[in-house]
Amino acid sequence: MEPTRASRPPLTLRLTTIGFLAVWMVVAAFPLAWVAIMSFKLPLDAFSGAPLTVIFGPATLRAGLGLSLLDIVLYAVALVAAWRVGARRAARLAGTLAPGGVRPLGWCLVGFLYALGAIVVFGALLPAVLRGLDAALSAVPVLDALAVPFIGATGEHYRAVWVGHEFYRNFINSLIVTAGVVTISLSVGTLAGYALARTGSALAFWLLIGALVFRALPHSVLVAGYLPAFIGSRDWLQPAWDAPIIGSLLHLVADVPPTLYGKPWAIIFVLVSINQPFTIWMLRSFFRGVPAELDEAARVDGCSHLEAFYRVIMPVMWPGVVTAGLFSFLLAYNDYLVCALLLDAQSQTMVPAITGFFNRETTSTDQIEAVAAAVSITAPLFLLVMVFQRQIVSGLTSGAVKG
Repeated sequence: MEPTRASRPPLTLRLTTIGFLAVWMVVAAFPLAWVAIMSFKLPLDAFSGAPLTVIFGPATLRAGLGLSLLDIVLYAVALVAAWRVGARRAARLAGTLAPGGVRPLGWCLVGFLYALGAIVVFGALLPAVLRGLDAALSAVPVLDALAVPFIGATGEHYRAVWVGHEFYRNFINSLIVTAGVVTISLSVGTLAGYALARTGSALAFWLLIGALVFRALPHSVLVAGYLPAFIGSRDWLQPAWDAPIIGSLLHLVADVPPTLYGKPWAIIFVLVSINQPFTIWMLRSFFRGVPAELDEAARVDGCSHLEAFYRVIMPVMWPGVVTAGLFSFLLAYNDYLVCALLLDAQSQTMVPAITGFFNRETTSTDQIEAVAAAVSITAPLFLLVMVFQRQIVSGLTSGAVKG
């Protein structure tokens, strides 16, 4: 249906919108795309002052590392197909694979299978197929032009980062921290948000205000308070281990008191404490948009309060839960200060580890590897948006239209 002339936005508004989008593309999206291009080039091309040299990579191409037109087309088709599969099939597959009907576990399995499939397809299957097609087309007189590399590209920097520097260990640490933060934040946040949405007490509102004030504090202030407890936790717990009765029981568990410093589970609780007020506030707003009549109808049908919550309210609230989970994920995944100061080198997550790449004395090859590591950490974010895009959009727009 064509919009009427009266409802069509004026030309100045459209031009202003296009201008803002263009500025955003230059300021935000272009640098990310540019460093992604650099990460696939040899240092001689990546640090060239000529933009076309960085894009086409002649030195990388002369080294026998390049992509043909056929390679680019098939990679683009595979990316589009992966995006469409993630957008259309993820929700149905999550419901099918959910063990015991627990939908969040189904989504975790879908994300794992999707990531594993992407690694197999883009890392092993598609390159092998392309090598065979390029070899076959190179013998055909006219079609051989499709198999001639014309853009230099190499994945050796990614192999050096993930295999040589064992960046996968930092990735596993990030997964442990983010999974713990999201699980605890949503488990506590959904129950607290539901309870606060259904209560009429003014005390709940002021509790939320106080919690948001705590959330607004800079991370540096919070870390300054946590750091002495983390470093001195073993000394603080030593009196309990020296006690005659309690100490004998504690010695059965460990010979010395545990330390909080460098422990991922301790970081999980710190990040949860920082993020939980915002998660509860967001989920409370979503729950307030769910009619209370649904609770009453479930209670009339014989459900307890907890059964009504899980069987009736949560399916309606699923987009809002996904949206709140996304914010919790981003907090834990992108955190630098807390993880850098409270985790040791063996338990370090990806963001502080990448900072270590850039801070040390490096060669040009090491700098490109650092860029490749920085680009690598954006892949899970794109995967997350790809799988949950419908739920995220639905959650962000829930409550925008009433009636």
